[in-house]
Amino acid sequence: VQLQESGPGLVKPSQTLSLTCTVSGGSITTNDCSWSWIRQAPGKGLEWIGYIAYSGSTYYSPSLKSRTSISRDTSKNQFTLQLRSLTPEDTAVYYCVFGTIATDEYDYWGQGTQVTVSS
Repeated sequence: VQLQESGPGLVKPSQTLSLTCTVSGGSITTNDCSWSWIRQAPGKGLEWIGYIAYSGSTYYSPSLKSRTSISRDTSKNQFTLQLRSLTPEDTAVYYCVFGTIATDEYDYWGQGTQVTVSS
């Protein structure tokens, strides 16, 4: 399975970030699969944002839930993150990640994409 993030590298405060992950080598509707977004801000650890399951159900970090939406396009085998009301604290490398729900493991990662929030 390969994952590739795409989206803007620079966004302004208060705007909405939209990132897309294109998946190849596997279907996003395969049973028991999770498709997550995880980020890492400069000098900080990994932060789980949320995921969309193979069924289409979504789960979000409580701290980001009010600003986050994850959706999918099964015809394109893609899933998308929207993060609203951006602040400079949202500056990070954003990763899309394939995981297995039953084992709660992350199996494959995209290369990551740098997002900077600045005016």
